[in-house]
Amino acid sequence: MVKDTKELLKKVRKIEIKTRGLSNHIFSGEYSSAFKGRGMAFSEVREYQVGDEIRTIDWNVTARFNHPYVKVFDEERELTVMILMDVSGSENFGTIQKQKQELATELCAVLAFSAIQNNDKVGVLFFSDKIEKFIPPKKGRSHILMIIRELIGFTPESKGTDLGQALKYFTRVIKKRCTAFIISDFISPAFENELKIANRKHDMMAVRLYDKHEEEIPDLGLIPVRDEESGQLLWVNTGDKKVRTAFAAEALKRSAYLKDLFEKSGVDFMKIGTHESYVKPLMTLFRKREGRR
Repeated sequence: MVKDTKELLKKVRKIEIKTRGLSNHIFSGEYSSAFKGRGMAFSEVREYQVGDEIRTIDWNVTARFNHPYVKVFDEERELTVMILMDVSGSENFGTIQKQKQELATELCAVLAFSAIQNNDKVGVLFFSDKIEKFIPPKKGRSHILMIIRELIGFTPESKGTDLGQALKYFTRVIKKRCTAFIISDFISPAFENELKIANRKHDMMAVRLYDKHEEEIPDLGLIPVRDEESGQLLWVNTGDKKVRTAFAAEALKRSAYLKDLFEKSGVDFMKIGTHESYVKPLMTLFRKREGRR
């Protein structure tokens, strides 16, 4: 973990330049199209004009005046965006280009800059198997930079993961409907009920981070493997084809289970590997949502 303040600020600046650039040039418009105008406030009733949508007709007023009238809505432009960030031990895993934690930090920064560019508030909840830190939603660049500083320099007290507890806390503490991203590898005890409850109150999205070698293990002979959350060290014979096959089958089963869980809970989700760019998956998620509006 970075202890030197100068080094920390250099890292914050580097992430800001990269993620702010992406937000300005790529994500901001997509973000706005995907999330803006989902909340609509009723404004007034006026006479129907050619080109008005049929579904906006106010049938009660139309019947009373024997002439078509439509409801007019104003978009509730301002959103609150919450990012639920998994800071457990398994996030320190990464074998290709970066660790899951580094990927999570960049993703969080991109989403945060996209949000403040659209005049939205951003808050973050750090969780492991306990609530590590809650940063209430606020606007502004200095707030985002503080979040990035926390993301880079934060040392969690615990290494385990409990998504259910994080979702319960989030549902309790954020009263008004918001847009929320859960960034995690979702290696956690059951959390389906808490996710369904949270998604009824808020607009939830799941961003699953993974590393290629969590899905398929290469032939490296007998190797030590440490569980980052429990600290347990195991020796695994990767030279045995049966071991590699069983490992891959278990990973596929877990992926299918999570996909099914998100679909049943009505939560949009995407999967991003430490070996790839997050630009395309994030754009796909935004466009999928835009297409449904």
